[in-house]
Amino acid sequence: MEQLDETKDHNGISRADFIKKAAIATAGFYIVPRFVLGGKGYTAPSDKLYIAAIGCGGEAENDIKHFATAPKKNAVIAFLCDVDDRQAAPRRKEFPKAPYYHDWRELFDKQHKNFDAVTVAIPDHNHALVGLSAMQLKKHLYLQKPLTHDIYEARILTQASEKYQVVTQMGDQGASCDGMRTMREWFEAGLIGDIEKVYCWTDRPVWPQGISWPKTSPPIPKELKWDLWLGTAKQTNYIDNLVPFNWRGWWEFGTGALGDMGCHIMGPPFKLLGLGYPTEVSGSASTVYSGIFKEGIYPESGPVSSSIKFKFKQQNGKNLDLYWMDGGITPERLNELDPALNMNEALGDFPGENDFEGCTLFIGTKGKVSCGWGGSHPRLLPLTLNKDINVPEKYPRVAGGMDGHWWQWVDASIAGYGKMEVDSPFVGYAGPLTETVLMGNLLLRTFNLREKIKRNDPVYGNMEGYKFSGRYTGLNWDGENMRVTNFEPANQYIRRTYRQGWGELKL
Repeated sequence: MEQLDETKDHNGISRADFIKKAAIATAGFYIVPRFVLGGKGYTAPSDKLYIAAIGCGGEAENDIKHFATAPKKNAVIAFLCDVDDRQAAPRRKEFPKAPYYHDWRELFDKQHKNFDAVTVAIPDHNHALVGLSAMQLKKHLYLQKPLTHDIYEARILTQASEKYQVVTQMGDQGASCDGMRTMREWFEAGLIGDIEKVYCWTDRPVWPQGISWPKTSPPIPKELKWDLWLGTAKQTNYIDNLVPFNWRGWWEFGTGALGDMGCHIMGPPFKLLGLGYPTEVSGSASTVYSGIFKEGIYPESGPVSSSIKFKFKQQNGKNLDLYWMDGGITPERLNELDPALNMNEALGDFPGENDFEGCTLFIGTKGKVSCGWGGSHPRLLPLTLNKDINVPEKYPRVAGGMDGHWWQWVDASIAGYGKMEVDSPFVGYAGPLTETVLMGNLLLRTFNLREKIKRNDPVYGNMEGYKFSGRYTGLNWDGENMRVTNFEPANQYIRRTYRQGWGELKL
């Protein structure tokens, strides 16, 4: 396909001019779009939030539905944007009055006067550029988890939310559930004592990983704008079964099992224990073999499974070990559980919904607490203790629980920056949490750093193989400066270079 000029966007408009013109146009622009001011049908300022939706299928469908059905009816889906007409078709039928675009840059350039906020639910590799551009236009931002593809991008978006003074919320709805408040009350009441370890695990990946990039290059579906879908990623041939979901397993586009569920499952300890950046990360990942003593090396794809240990220094000065597991790996079975119980269902299921996607288990000096993904449905262990809990509610609940996560962002955006709290703001929570999750991915990517060697095997004689210098060691992490301090090759994964024509991320 035709390559984009480095200084021009898809429509020949320079990125610098796009931001400059849009910034000038938004000077003095507050909550209500100009097109609803005055005349018949006038809507008073701050009554409604006009939203531009970037992404229409998958998780975007869920986001759009929640905004459109806010109990106060104070959100309007004003614009739709997607690079895939197949994904956009149902939303276009639902919101026939919302103009539809393929290129978010064209939408921002032409319509920035006519919306107040942006919701983004697209593949991870394009999160940061869209999100930053929205904030630079002074638009409030709802951005799906993980915030970004790279650690550096997460830091920039966090700084941008303060610089441009917009209301931000990461799509981490569990942060607003009742269970998060309940566990805080239990912890503060001393039910499980000092927390020393946390285990987090998930059923992900539920897409192919640990595989080689396909050699075939099928035709691009006519409904898909492939160059726009690639966006910041390197020029790549289209492959089957990548869009709309399996991109998650490829490092070029996705962030694997950790990126998909890490913010949901690591979020409760991060928020409830006030964790900052980890100081050290170590772990292991599955290996696959294509022959005798011949490991299959697939650096483009995430591993089939992994087990990672994050070390933290808590605010009370004590150390905390947080363990992440995916791909079917779980912690040791707890003695407190009846042998007949399925551990995943007992500790992390949504009761009555048969919904296990992950679990968080807190180990304290006096007891244990587990919860489903996002902090939902907490339970003490052994399970018999849950009949006699007598801890009063101390913290107000979010109206609507998880559903209220979307609605509180609408209300806070209408109120204006700094007027209302949200549960997953970039500053102080979503930004550093995303950086921590992506630090785990940095470790996993170092597993495939290798150099060819020759060795003599006592059985098979002289053989060629590889030395993997990044495996089975710990990475010391300087969170403030975003640097691995003891293994320089790992630092290449902190920040990507965007494809020519898509600029770079700058405040």
